Amino acid sequence: METVVVIDYSMGNLRSVAKALEHVALPAQRIVISSEPRDVAAATRIVFPGQGAMRDCMVELNARGLHEAILEAAVSKPFFGICMGLQGLMEGSDESPGTPGLGLLEGGVKRLPERDEDTGERLKIPHMGWNQVNQRGTHPMWSEIADGERFYFVHSFRVVPADPHVIAGTTRYGTDFVCAIARDNLFAVQFHPEKSQQAGLRMMANFLSWRP
Repeated sequence: METVVVIDYSMGNLRSVAKALEHVALPAQRIVISSEPRDVAAATRIVFPGQGAMRDCMVELNARGLHEAILEAAVSKPFFGICMGLQGLMEGSDESPGTPGLGLLEGGVKRLPERDEDTGERLKIPHMGWNQVNQRGTHPMWSEIADGERFYFVHSFRVVPADPHVIAGTTRYGTDFVCAIARDNLFAVQFHPEKSQQAGLRMMANFLSWRP
């Protein structure tokens, strides 16, 4: 029996993520929401969701003793970050100056532009709603998902990785920004697959069958 742990650090709608995973899980897979480092260490697969600011994220992770467990899991087993679960992988964020992120990926988190770089039109921040995702290359997490498929976003900040080779997807909102990264056993997205209907469920299913 595989155990898929959704990390609980009191930031984000974990029930929606767990329900989506349960909907597409294989018979031999068990979906568990947990804030226990020992459960993260024992899991077969990890989902790291969340919403909010990096400072709050890191405070909650440290309070629960999850920091080291996540670092170890992110280099040793299939790992899926969602929203703050993407931003938290970076070294830091302009939203929370002085607060280091997990540092699994070099680079930072920057605020979305307030105006469209082409038209000068003022943009609504946060970026909220459906938008197209342009895939960069092939990856098992994109299996049976069309390039340009629409996913649901809610965010005001974007990741800026130092290494362009980790970019797995981009979206345009005032500017082209990175919305998906991939490296080895790690895949993370800015959008919310649990709120993205069939495309999101397909991505969840892809994660549950992914063998890095």
